[in-house]
Amino acid sequence: MSKKNSKTLFACSNCGNEFPMWNGRCLSCGEWNTLKEINEEFNDSRNSGGEQIIVKPLFSHKSEKKVRTKTGFSELDTVFGGGIVRGSVILLGGEPGIGKSTLLLQILEKAGNVLYISGEESLEQIKLRADRLGIDTKNISISSTPDISNLDRALVDFSPDMVVVDSIQTVYYTKISGSAGSQSQVRESGLLLQQLAKKFEVPIIIIGHVTKEGVVAGPKMLEHLVDVVVYMEGERGHDARILRCVKNRFGNTDEIAVMKMKSDGLEEIKNPGSLFVSETENAPGSAITVLIEGTRPLLVEIQALVTPTSFGYPRRTTSGFDLNRLNILIGVISKRAGINLSNQDIYLSVVGGISAREPASDLAAILAIVSSFKNKSLPEKTCFFSEVGLTGEIRKVSQADKRQKEAQKLGYHIASGYRNINESIEKNF
Repeated sequence: MSKKNSKTLFACSNCGNEFPMWNGRCLSCGEWNTLKEINEEFNDSRNSGGEQIIVKPLFSHKSEKKVRTKTGFSELDTVFGGGIVRGSVILLGGEPGIGKSTLLLQILEKAGNVLYISGEESLEQIKLRADRLGIDTKNISISSTPDISNLDRALVDFSPDMVVVDSIQTVYYTKISGSAGSQSQVRESGLLLQQLAKKFEVPIIIIGHVTKEGVVAGPKMLEHLVDVVVYMEGERGHDARILRCVKNRFGNTDEIAVMKMKSDGLEEIKNPGSLFVSETENAPGSAITVLIEGTRPLLVEIQALVTPTSFGYPRRTTSGFDLNRLNILIGVISKRAGINLSNQDIYLSVVGGISAREPASDLAAILAIVSSFKNKSLPEKTCFFSEVGLTGEIRKVSQADKRQKEAQKLGYHIASGYRNINESIEKNF
């Protein structure tokens, strides 16, 4: 008979990684005073008999086409790989108030019989949101009980077509010690939900809040348990919302869906090319580039503000652009183009709340900085996308044809033929 032993671990409340001993600083994320003690029980079954391992040749197994449920949003279906797969577990992460619950209510309206487990909001709050969105809630059954220990009984009684858990940080499993939201509770609750989804072949959508680093709060094991991980991104001051898939066992990863938050809910944007380009794009300090998000090209405006510094050390501030990459580009401008920026404060921002993660935005960022420094506008309806090396040379980027077609479709001319940043600066100013 297996014997239960206790095991003491220390988990970081910021990144979720676990360690066998306490330390003042987390060795993974570098945060201080975030390691909390958790006590776990595990079965010592090394001398006990377990289930027999059954081995079958892979070629003898017949692959079946997955049954998928449409969400009502064609763009979101693309992110999921064609729809929500029956028996899958989906983790939807995002900052509080970004619109996760709003999106789910819009999906659930057409999902058949739905079981909604809410550990955060009351039934009245959910009903008020549904009424504001104009959603028919006849097919939605709601439970405000955060204890999911007997969820299997509810699945037998209601036979739902979809289950929603809002959120994983507020539910708990009574067989595990610790309060809701603790490392052990989040992990074991996620494991239970995964097992129930496979057993009853019902899709389960789990809402998870994110840390300040932008990852789901709780142990990293939670992301490994689920089949699909989707993050909702955006800024409170902007209407745009981006749903980014970072893990998908039933489709491609890195797909995105662009949506717009309105008073009556989220609306998908099927052609978001001009969504991230402002009306003042030809002002000094503005440059247009084309980014590839998943398989989709997006026109994005990069704005720069260069002003003389008032202190001895110039400021470098970014929004939606990597700060280290900006410092490298400033060094390239100073060394290769002979423009002294050592006494200039530089602020760089990507319009619309989107992030420019790929090096294809290098040339646009450099020209936006030079444009603001010289107080001269770049040519109208001109798009720039190229990587810039440390020697100032301009390199080609991947999927250039796709970027060019998207820019031309929206009436933009592609600036090309530059060998280095000196040529690009001379021809544009």
